[in-house]
Amino acid sequence: MARAIAILRALALAYRRDWTAFQSLAGNNFFLITAFLLREAGTFVYLIMGLVVLFPLSTDPLRKIPPSRLALWPLERRERWILRLASPWINPLTWGLAGLAVWGAGRIVSVGMWAAIAGLFAAVFLISALPLPSGNGLWRRVPQFPGPLNQLVRKNLREILTTLDFYCALILSLAVLAYRIFGPALPPEAFMAMTVLVVGAMSSYAQCLFGLDGEGGLSRYRLLPVRGWQLLLAKDAAFLAVVIPLTLPVAVLPGIGAALVGLAVGHAPAVEHPRPQTRWRFSTGGGLGNGVIQLVALAMTASGIFLTSAWFLVAAVAAWAVSVWWYGRDVERVLG
Repeated sequence: MARAIAILRALALAYRRDWTAFQSLAGNNFFLITAFLLREAGTFVYLIMGLVVLFPLSTDPLRKIPPSRLALWPLERRERWILRLASPWINPLTWGLAGLAVWGAGRIVSVGMWAAIAGLFAAVFLISALPLPSGNGLWRRVPQFPGPLNQLVRKNLREILTTLDFYCALILSLAVLAYRIFGPALPPEAFMAMTVLVVGAMSSYAQCLFGLDGEGGLSRYRLLPVRGWQLLLAKDAAFLAVVIPLTLPVAVLPGIGAALVGLAVGHAPAVEHPRPQTRWRFSTGGGLGNGVIQLVALAMTASGIFLTSAWFLVAAVAAWAVSVWWYGRDVERVLG
């Protein structure tokens, strides 16, 4: 019994780290600007971001222990059953769902909402226990890119796929795609607004392009025979390789222009004030002021291309190219 309790305590300490997902959400520029501007109208966006946060928080706590190590521990059958039954209660979501169930007793709507959330929680909990392909084999499926920066672009693309920003933008994009297939026709302006939301969901990552590299990554960059602008170009190419497919169901050209302007504005905090980031969390941007400027700039660019002329895309490309050159010099200075 004492051994099982000691393991549960260790799991509880390790599980607290996962709740930095909520802290990253609070530091995400897109969430802050959406909460400030949309308010009650942004309920759909809040639900999507909450859904994305729910997935990494709903995993089985016992999955933190490698199965091979758990099998070697001298635990009795009874102690293993105790771990199996007690470990879900380490997750605060379990207590929250239990409290919601008690509170919703006798309330039809609340009980239905509780059932939906509990079902989603249980599904993610069970999915986390399924055997998955090896990580190396999964990441090798990232496509090849032409040119000498191929491996850098692929590495940056893998990093983007480990951020919750991408999955938030993916759900927004798929929601629009489903509505275009099954729903009534929407006014063209609605697609422009959704384009801004999809690109805006990725905007915080554009402000912390080097956040997932760590000190080891920066050391490796110093050894590579590439210039600073090439490092930024590889980061931006991976970003665009993600954003362009996400904007296909909405408006592609405005989405490309918005993404380029978002990168141009995001280079300043990404290079001059890099912030360490954590995988499977929302990206924490460079500050609310820069986030406002970035979202306003990308929104104006998207609306200009959509409502006025595609020539605004040329201006966006020029602004992005100048930004890559300018802050590429700062990258070289930082790397020394």
